[in-house]
Amino acid sequence: MWFRSTKTPRAPRDPRTSASLGEGLFLKCDGCRETLYVKEVERNLRVCPKCGYHFRMPIEERFRMLFDEGEFTPLFQDVRPSDPLKFKDSKKYKDRLKESETRAGRPDAALAARGKLDGIGVLIAGLDYNFMGGSMGSVVGEILARGAETAVKERLPYIVITASGGARMQEGILSLMQMAKVSMALTRLGEARIPYLTLLTDPTTGGVTASFAMLGDITLAEPKALIGFAGPRVIEQTIRQTLPEGFQRSEFLRDHGFVDLVVPRASQKPVFSNLIRLLFG
Repeated sequence: MWFRSTKTPRAPRDPRTSASLGEGLFLKCDGCRETLYVKEVERNLRVCPKCGYHFRMPIEERFRMLFDEGEFTPLFQDVRPSDPLKFKDSKKYKDRLKESETRAGRPDAALAARGKLDGIGVLIAGLDYNFMGGSMGSVVGEILARGAETAVKERLPYIVITASGGARMQEGILSLMQMAKVSMALTRLGEARIPYLTLLTDPTTGGVTASFAMLGDITLAEPKALIGFAGPRVIEQTIRQTLPEGFQRSEFLRDHGFVDLVVPRASQKPVFSNLIRLLFG
């Protein structure tokens, strides 16, 4: 089959790593198909100025966007992955980790930091899709759990930004255990009456969706982000039915009660600020 039509836009791509960039000066928007100047997209918070399509954004850029003056203090940088199962598929897991660290500039997919958001002290953690698809391994679980514990200790509102393909298969059951580990740490936030807010970005799937991504006091999502447990193609093949238009996109989930707000990137900082003031006083 030479051509295939799709009902929904393809997943957003990082302008700096997209194969459609050519020499790196222009890219084609996956939303409106317009040719865009890369620098213009980056200045616009990696959002298409023509149609509002949201490209993927590196987690450091999100932190600079949300923290006042773009300043923050990274946390838990001593946590590094290991290979307890000595896993090997087409290549060794430890080699995949080295390659991903070189590409992403950090030892694993999670990053946490402390700083001010609109003058409010907050702790933010996020997943980097550029590191093995933002997959949830032991390091991701440890950093997110430590983030929750630190937020309780210092009474800081906790924000988690997700972008993940789900559990990391190379760590087997150790990866799945992180779902319960992080969820238990988050219950302490609720007991301490400290706000926990989540921002779901494209894509948020698998065990991440089935645990901490959907446990926020208020759940935000970016426009047209893919959010779900199994992918829509897997679901269609399983139930042998055609899914509704926009199924598993953030707007569909908002309309059906799974997401509270769909917030464009430019509005996320003031929305977080207002929600924290409302919940935390």
